[in-house]
Amino acid sequence: MRLILLGAPGAGKGTQAEVLCKRLGIPSISTGNILRAAIKDGTPTGLKAKSYLDAGTLVPDEVIIGIVHERLAQSDCAGGFILDGVPRTIAQAEALEKAGIAFDAVVSLEISEEEILSRMSGRRVCGACGSSYHVANLPPRVEGICDNCGGQLVQRKDDAPETVRERLKVYHTETEPLVEFYRQRGLLRPVASAGDREETTAAILAVLGIEK
Repeated sequence: MRLILLGAPGAGKGTQAEVLCKRLGIPSISTGNILRAAIKDGTPTGLKAKSYLDAGTLVPDEVIIGIVHERLAQSDCAGGFILDGVPRTIAQAEALEKAGIAFDAVVSLEISEEEILSRMSGRRVCGACGSSYHVANLPPRVEGICDNCGGQLVQRKDDAPETVRERLKVYHTETEPLVEFYRQRGLLRPVASAGDREETTAAILAVLGIEK
């Protein structure tokens, strides 16, 4: 099963990718993770990406696609994979097609902006150990204090409402057009992501024709 997970920031892509990779026995591939790994391993494409990052510029699409291609060629991807975070643009999607990378389905997690703002603005992380919480859905036993290490809980800048709104603007402009791109190719599988984690997972498995 070769999948792409699409959705706005806060739609639950990372969470569902983690659940699905265990359920389906295939790796979840995050662009950020493979970019860091390629740079650390010193692969030719990784070194190329590092030169852009060191210069403070965006890594070009062809380099990102090159790193994805390198990762998908590894043996653990032989039975399938889940892409999370790529493609982000129509240009990247077209580059994946040109590179001969095919998919069985593209799952689009559908969620309202109000729900995203509620989810993300409620996130808190421990400044000491990195444990994650949510003021409504997963609160700590003592407000503002980590259950695990007693550290102070903080809101990441990325999760502040004004930052989330800015990220959503970028998503609507750059990434949302991919929904129609993959719909036209008959690959799109929309799934409502407003329920709890288990409900969303069940809905994804249903649209993929996989028994729970």
